[in-house]
Formats: sequence, structure tokens, C-alpha cells
Amino acid sequence: MTSPYRAELRCAGGCDGAYGIDSAVYRCQRCGELLEVVHDLAALAECSATGWKALFEARYKRAPAPYGSGVWGKKEWVAPGIRDEHIVSMDEGGTTLIHARRFGAEIGLDNLWVKQCGHSHTGSFKDLGMTVLVSAVKQMIADGRPVRALGCASTGDTSAALAGYAAAAGIPAIVVLPRGQVTPAQLVQPLANGARVLALDTDFDGCMAIVARLATDEGVYLANSMNSLRLEGQKTVSVEIAQQFDWEPPDVVVVPAGNLGNVAAVTAGFEMMQTLGLTTRIPRLVAAQAEAANPLYLAYRNGWQFAPVTARPTHASAIRIGNPVSVRKAMRALQRCGGSVEQASEKELSDAAMRADRTGLYACPHTGVALAAVRKLALRGEIRRHERVVVLSTASALKFTDFKVAAAANAPIELPNDYDAVRAALDSAVPA
Repeated sequence: MTSPYRAELRCAGGCDGAYGIDSAVYRCQRCGELLEVVHDLAALAECSATGWKALFEARYKRAPAPYGSGVWGKKEWVAPGIRDEHIVSMDEGGTTLIHARRFGAEIGLDNLWVKQCGHSHTGSFKDLGMTVLVSAVKQMIADGRPVRALGCASTGDTSAALAGYAAAAGIPAIVVLPRGQVTPAQLVQPLANGARVLALDTDFDGCMAIVARLATDEGVYLANSMNSLRLEGQKTVSVEIAQQFDWEPPDVVVVPAGNLGNVAAVTAGFEMMQTLGLTTRIPRLVAAQAEAANPLYLAYRNGWQFAPVTARPTHASAIRIGNPVSVRKAMRALQRCGGSVEQASEKELSDAAMRADRTGLYACPHTGVALAAVRKLALRGEIRRHERVVVLSTASALKFTDFKVAAAANAPIELPNDYDAVRAALDSAVPA
């Protein structure tokens, strides 16, 4: 059945450039700006806010596949033109939202929450966007469009998501990584899923330049976040957060920020809900960067005047990006929502992750960046005690075991097989 809803690609910079969703176009061919997916909001508004809420609630984690997915349960808002037989879904989304009471209390916040996006199929929020992109390409191929392979540059999580979804779709995947800058746990994911993995002697920005050329010259379909279809899936995390709070958005959302597509996507999700009447306001967004890779922070401090930097080594390897592709989109999004940018040093992010772990979380280094940013903003009074704050935990900490071992202020106590020795250890740790 043909959907009554429509979407197209348009220039994010405001010129008249417009393209079909099934076009292998990533920048406006008139002005060079990135594109964005624009929906027919008038058609969507013909269903009431109450109707949309009821539909999303009825599908969420219970509807027949693929509509139980946190992404495809919002299909009309995401990719209405994708035919169901081409949807490649791993039941992504539907991730936990944890009330981080103890960590919040330690930093002076009563209402701190962590959205565990790493509880997804390949272990990161990238699944939300990749299901949309791969489904779109599967349909393009079925419709006779020439796509040689799917390709991405990655610091780990994008490659895992692309390889997993491409394998499920039966589409070849090419992954370009900076050699020695991806954890073994992340590297093994695309290898296991059969992707062709190329490790280059460069950083992420160098890998991105190579992949962009492959997309232009070699018939490789680009799967990085400069592709607007990725952001359509990623924006559903905002809808899911509102849904989990009974359609009451938080006051502040904090996002680890690297290539900056997620900053634009999260804002877009909240804006769409407000426009269609499901919610009444948009949260303030905070983009959290590692001090070693902080071009957006520097731009924020300099009146939004952006200049790329050379990213230095950081534990938060997935956001070690000095020239983020989606920077213009992200800056516009932050300005629209009254957002801000904060940074965290290596010590600050490690300390925040360790403190969070001691309160029952298990935080990856990128979540550590976001938690450190929250702590700094709370200490300065820029986030108030009573405000509801959501931190996006972008990936599973199980991918970063070396970081967790190095940051842990705890170690096993080796003892003989002797009850008295065990009892002595207990007494020294837990007073009677």
C-alpha cells in the first residue's frame, strides 16, 4: 500500500536544492551544503497528536516486526517511502532509561537520567540510523539503482553498525578505519560480519576524505552521518525519551559530540514533536566534547566561528574528530534550542566514568565525557538541581575494556583457598 506521507532531501543551508530520498546525493549540488530530510508536515498534522501518541504506544516493543522497533514504530516520521519488504531491522531502539540517583546526588542533581543507547544490536546508537540507511539502499538496489557497496569511515561504532546491517541485507560493506585507533572489541565486529576492513595510516578525518572520494568515483554508497538518512533514524531517540517520560520532554539533554550528526538529529526529533503537538517545548541541548578533540567547543567560545583542529589522542576515541562533517547543522541546532557546548579533559572524563561506575553504571569513555560535562555545568549552576537531565550513553562500555581496566580504582585480592583469609578480607572491607 502506498503511504500518504512524503519526504525528500533538501539543502540544509536554505537554498532551493531538492532531491529524491533514493538519490545518492549527500551535499546540495547548487551550494555544497549538507542535505536534510524534510517531511510533509501538513500531511502528518492530519493525524492528531493524540493519534500519533496512541499509534507509537501501541507499536512500541510489541508490534509485529518491524514495527516494534524503536525506529520503525515511527516509520511515518522517518522514512515513509520504504516498503516493508526492504526494511532491515534488528529491533533497534527501545533502550533503557536509567535514573542515575546516586551519581546525580553526588554532583547536586535530583533528576539525572542516562539513556543507554549501547543496549542496541551492535552496541551503540549508530544502529538507529543504520537501519534506515541500509533499508533505503536495499530498496534502491531492488528498484534497479546501481550500488556497488556500502562504505564508511569510522572510529569503531559506525563500522560495527554498517557491517551488521549490511550483512543482514546481503550488501557488500567497505570500512575504512584509522590504524591502531580502534579498540579490539570494536575492530572485531565488522570483521566478524564479513566487511572489507581497511586500516589506514591516518586519523578519522583522513579516512573520511578517502570514503567521500569512493562515494564520488567508485559507486560506493556513503554511510557516514553526512548522509541525511542516518540522522532520520537517530532522531527517534528523542521521541523515545519523550515517550518514556509520558510525553514530557526533559529540561536538558547532553550528547557526546564527535562528527556532530547526533547533535542535529536529537534536536530535530524534539522539534518535530513540538511542531506536531506531541510536546510543548524543546530541551536545551549540551554537546560534550573531549578537550583533545574540541573544535565545536572552541567555536562556541568564539561566537560560533568554526575552524577545524588536529584531534589529539583521547580515551574517547569515537569522538576524536577535528573536522566534523555536520558542524554547520549542529551549530544551527544548538542556536535554535538555546544549547551550549562543554569539554572534558582526559582526567575529568576518566574520573566521571569511574564515579558513575561506583554508583552502578558502567560508562564508556564517551559517556564519561558527557557526565563530566554535566558535573561541570551543575557546579557552575548552569544546570539547576531540580531540572530533569538526560545523558545519552552512546555505546556499550564492554567495547572499551582497556579503558575500564586502566580507570578502575579497584582490583581483585588474590588469596589462598582458606576461609579465615577470606573472612579477614571481608572484615577489612565491610565492618561488622
